[in-house]
Amino acid sequence: MISIAPLFVPIPGGPELLIIVGIAILLFGAQKIPKLARSVGESAGEFKKGQEKVEQELDDIRHEAAAADADAESQS
Repeated sequence: MISIAPLFVPIPGGPELLIIVGIAILLFGAQKIPKLARSVGESAGEFKKGQEKVEQELDDIRHEAAAADADAESQS
């Protein structure tokens, strides 16, 4: 029998989240957790900026293509 991987992983809540936080404290130490959280937040912010930049560039390309199509159509 073939097992199919789920399309998404459910977000842990309650006890699972406490276990994950406990493991993180054991692995990194209580002193490094704020720095780690800060760097994760900064990384997420940079990722979001990059994503928005790519989406803006794609929109610009779409608008340029639509304008070129309209020009070509009006010249025909």
